[in-house]
Amino acid sequence: MMIFSELYSAYYNTVAAVLAEAVKHPLEDNELRHIVEKHAFGESILNIPPSFKEERWQLLKTDGTTPIQNTPSMPLTILQKRWLKAIAQDPRIRLFSDPSFDFPDIEPLFLPEDILIFDQYSDGDDYEDERYKANFRLILDAIKNRFPLSIEMINRKGSVVSRTIFPEYLEYSEKDDKFRLIGAGSDFGSTVNLGRIISCKPCSKPDEIGYGEQNEARPRSVVFELVDQRKALERVLLHFAHFEKRAEKMDEDKYRITVFYDKEDETEVVIRVLSFGPMIKVTAPPHFVGLIKQRLMEQKSCGQ
Repeated sequence: MMIFSELYSAYYNTVAAVLAEAVKHPLEDNELRHIVEKHAFGESILNIPPSFKEERWQLLKTDGTTPIQNTPSMPLTILQKRWLKAIAQDPRIRLFSDPSFDFPDIEPLFLPEDILIFDQYSDGDDYEDERYKANFRLILDAIKNRFPLSIEMINRKGSVVSRTIFPEYLEYSEKDDKFRLIGAGSDFGSTVNLGRIISCKPCSKPDEIGYGEQNEARPRSVVFELVDQRKALERVLLHFAHFEKRAEKMDEDKYRITVFYDKEDETEVVIRVLSFGPMIKVTAPPHFVGLIKQRLMEQKSCGQ
């Protein structure tokens, strides 16, 4: 069981939202579909509405009413409190804000030393550094309120350089254990490792700076088809759980899956796709098909 997972907690919240409306009035099919699309993921439309309408979950009747009389609430369980207390020990949590909850009588579910991470570089960012934390929060504020920043950073040659950047979003690399700032600006528009930033402050004269050319980086995607045998669909969706994706039903047991990813994750996505062997067939784009063929040829040549 996973607690507070982006994937699983969305399902529970979606069901709660459906029942909250059904308590007020009978739900029409289109309203049920709209709630699921709003609160859950793209592929959820394949599972949640049928589970309601066919009464597999026995929460909605065929006429759209519910046997539940009160709006559902979701109080924290002891297990959830233990989970929250455990993840509050992760220094990355405190980059966003200092935890506002405290459960003095609750033991954490696990400790940081209980986690063994492999296949990760050891020179990750120092999340305990107060300067790093202050820079991180200012960047978050700039992204939210859309204002430029003046930064001083150490470039790849070890020199200190000054730049003006218009923050667009932050991304985290699990393999590198680093945060990166993606932005655009009149003289700079690319990726900045937060660990290289020495100082960061709002630009003193934002009106005198042109936005320049906006960052053209866009998520990439791969499209593949699968036949849902031996729970293939479930395994694929779980395997790509932390990627944005879309699932379409093509036939009785045939599905088309689209997975969106960043350029930096392309090699990892290729490896994950290949791990399913003949269960899935990549159909687009040609660039990704070429990567699959190249990888297979390299594997074949190693065996000769």
